[in-house]
Amino acid sequence: MTPTELADNYLAGAAALRSAVAGMTREQLVARPIPGKWSTLEVVAHLADFDPILIDRMKRILAYTSDVPLLLVADEELYAKEMNYHDRDVEEELAVVESLRRHMARIIRGLTPEQLQLVGCHNKRGLMTLEKVIQMATNHLTHHVPFIAEKRKALGV
Repeated sequence: MTPTELADNYLAGAAALRSAVAGMTREQLVARPIPGKWSTLEVVAHLADFDPILIDRMKRILAYTSDVPLLLVADEELYAKEMNYHDRDVEEELAVVESLRRHMARIIRGLTPEQLQLVGCHNKRGLMTLEKVIQMATNHLTHHVPFIAEKRKALGV
C-alpha cells in the first residue's frame, strides 16, 4: 500500500468508531449485555488508551533510524482493570482517538516507501516494519467495532 492509502485506512477507523456508538445512552454504553465481555464504553476507552501506545511504536521506529528501537508490549486487561473505564466520558475518548489519528495520518501520508520498511523490535513479537505497525493499528480498531455492533444488537439498540 502507498503511504496515502495507509493513512486513509488508518484515519477511517475514527469515523467508524464514532458511527458505531452514535445515539447510545450512557446506560447503554456501560451495559454488559454479553456475559464476560466488555461494555461499549470499555471498548472505546481501550481504543483511546491503546492508540497512543501504537503511535509511540510508529514514532520510535521513525525516530530511531540508526538503531532498532524496542517496542514494548502492553496488557489490555491490566489497563482495563486499573484505568476506570466506566468513569470515562465517551465523547472525550472519541475525541482522543480522532485527534491522534488525524495527527498520525498526516505523518503517515508524508512517509516514503523506504521509511515504511524501517523496523522496531517488539519484545513479544520480534521485528516489525513500520508498515506492519500501521496496519496493526488500523486493524486493531476495525477488529473492535463489530463487538460494539454485537452489543447494540444484544441491547436492541
